[in-house]
Amino acid sequence: MKNKNIIIVAGEPYSVFFEIFFKTFKKKKIQNIKNPIILIASKKILLKQMLKLNYNFKVNELFFNDINKIKINNKKINILNVNFNFKKIFDKISSKSNNYINNCCDLAIKIVKEKGARILINGPIDKKKFLKKKYPGMTEYFAAKVKKTNQEVMLIYNENLAVSPLTTHLPLKKIFKKISKERIIFQVKKINEFYKIYLKKKPNIALTGLNPHCETLDKFSEEEKILNPAVKKLKQNNIKISGPFPADTIFLKKNYMQYDVIVGMYHDQVLAPLKSLYGFDAINITIGLPFIRITVDHGPNNKMIGKNLSSSKSLIEAINFAKNLRDI
Repeated sequence: MKNKNIIIVAGEPYSVFFEIFFKTFKKKKIQNIKNPIILIASKKILLKQMLKLNYNFKVNELFFNDINKIKINNKKINILNVNFNFKKIFDKISSKSNNYINNCCDLAIKIVKEKGARILINGPIDKKKFLKKKYPGMTEYFAAKVKKTNQEVMLIYNENLAVSPLTTHLPLKKIFKKISKERIIFQVKKINEFYKIYLKKKPNIALTGLNPHCETLDKFSEEEKILNPAVKKLKQNNIKISGPFPADTIFLKKNYMQYDVIVGMYHDQVLAPLKSLYGFDAINITIGLPFIRITVDHGPNNKMIGKNLSSSKSLIEAINFAKNLRDI
């Protein structure tokens, strides 16, 4: 039997996430979705934030063995409590939260492994404080958690256009050594598979070049030696892919409208134009793992805690996307 639960890890306790969660949860469309939403967080912080922000939801505390055994709906906030000792709910972000965040993520992974959950949404996390340079980002953190390092693929998704950087959270000077024919083929195949299985669509994919105008005066041309052979091989595998295209023109409307996904060589090469086009109307998806991981497209925003001014749009988009996935 397929597990339809949507697991949400609240993330950094000193963030705007609970405010955003409450704004999301009060919407009847969210309460009425068939997928049970299970929040992994501190129940004490949840209740204190609810009181401070003047919300009055009923809370249903679950236990690990309850999952898949009892009928769960979204008329109440379903929470798996993770203890966290705190003095103030509106404190500054520090490494004191690290064990708590890690315990929340470990519990989520345990649900994936033992209860068959397939959808995991995580709230914002301060990477500098939590990851401490051990991982470039949470994409790589979750991949390491399930022993899938280097098999993870970042997809920033909007229904009109998605982008995927070949290298993620790397300084520019380090990306050249990470670009290979094998990685391009692997990543494009994963994206193609994701679209076909979960979105029931064979995507049309474009590949950007690495060098300006896809040209270089150097003896070694990445476009000639790496990118063109990768595209040729992928076409032989019946994948709809074109390129490489110059990154400065592929995002012209007449060009990008022809494609479902644009795969770029590095993070800002494709994320900057996508955000220029759609702002934060996009979600960050990690594919290539034993579950679909989705994250909200904003940070902890500690300075906004308690002001009740933060937008819930990204979390709503993440939940709506999750509930519409097929074959989960």
